[in-house]
Amino acid sequence: MRIIIAGAGDVGTHLAKLLSRENMEISLLDENPERLGDLSANYDMLTKAGNPTSIHDLKEIGVKDCDLFISVTPHETENMTACLIANSLGAKRTLARIDNYEYLLPENKKFFEQMGLNHLIYPEVLAANEIEESLRTNWMRYHLQLCQGALELCIIKVRNTAKIIGQTFASGAYSHGKYRIVAIKRDQLTLIPRGQDVVLEGDIVFCVCTKENMEFMRDELGKNKREIKNVIFFGGGRIARKAATELIGEMDIKIIERDKELCKILSEKVPDALIINADGSDMEILKEEGIQDADAFVAVTDSSEANIFACLAAKRFGVRKTIAEIENLDYIPMAEGLDIGTVLNKKTIAASYIYQMLLDASVRGVHNLTSADAEIVEFYAKAGSPITKHKVREMNLPNEANIGGIVRAGEGILVNGETQIVAGDLVVVFCKSHVIRDLERFFK
Repeated sequence: MRIIIAGAGDVGTHLAKLLSRENMEISLLDENPERLGDLSANYDMLTKAGNPTSIHDLKEIGVKDCDLFISVTPHETENMTACLIANSLGAKRTLARIDNYEYLLPENKKFFEQMGLNHLIYPEVLAANEIEESLRTNWMRYHLQLCQGALELCIIKVRNTAKIIGQTFASGAYSHGKYRIVAIKRDQLTLIPRGQDVVLEGDIVFCVCTKENMEFMRDELGKNKREIKNVIFFGGGRIARKAATELIGEMDIKIIERDKELCKILSEKVPDALIINADGSDMEILKEEGIQDADAFVAVTDSSEANIFACLAAKRFGVRKTIAEIENLDYIPMAEGLDIGTVLNKKTIAASYIYQMLLDASVRGVHNLTSADAEIVEFYAKAGSPITKHKVREMNLPNEANIGGIVRAGEGILVNGETQIVAGDLVVVFCKSHVIRDLERFFK
């Protein structure tokens, strides 16, 4: 497959690096040669300095032969224009990064497809959606509905109140079949648990369960429900605006933003939130605005460092739930080590969304897990595929993969070694990113 990516910013570069590991021909285009650096020397990709909206430059990079043209520069108009030109020059499919939520509405999908824009992506909206879910299920680090809600993925930090601490997986402690631990994050290592492994205090566990068993799992892990009513957002950009708009009515929202003009926009867009024109990194300001009474603190400024330190300050004031949007991937392990509750990275979320489009038809969904450098993948089991010919314990699956559950006739079912997968099942697999291609062969 031949893919051209226009825009060597955070999203474009991260996506190009991800795809360069696959058996694909990747070209990266950007107006600024300095952004391209030595990517072509260190990764299996072609780089070219050029304008994404230049017909000459698009022809030069071979757009007429590409299977997918992706434009993810910071400028919506440039992205849409580049995709329209690429489509006219012969690109089979196009994808544009946008910043207008109206374009994503279902009634507009056909309109854009007729123009030659096949896919639109708004990374800030994807990140806002994750913030909303994290606040609603606040006793977890992260929560994700799988297979349209038939199964749930719950990522939980293990405290000393958990009943499962020290129990080996071979001991029978997990034979209840009400939830399944598919992975353990210990320090910076992600483990696929085997029989003699145990869960330790401080581990982050990745659990798959059905909705009706979430309370049982919560009790086993010693977690208490906490109602979140008062939320402070540090930073008033697009992520905060979208999340606050959805949460107003459920929670009382304060947004602290130092840009006066942006505060005026927020007052119009989110009229029921309290907008405060101040520097949210100032401890005195936080105290004045009642940080000690907040149930949750969400840091979504453009600065990863400011978001990390603000969340640490919030925890010092006693805030139980903190969320940080961290764009520098190198900072994510540090943030988790400092016990910041939920860490988000919009470029990995966006890249995961795009990556899903490029996989085999047997893959129904891919969910990137920033905290584990891993994916939850939903595979469709085809008739006659290898996955249907043996019980789970007899399948020679990659060591860095673990089946969490299946959905059969709309019902979520947890698996064990004796489970027999049949044609038509949706199979939920936890795996490291680089083994997705290896897993595909089991489902073809």
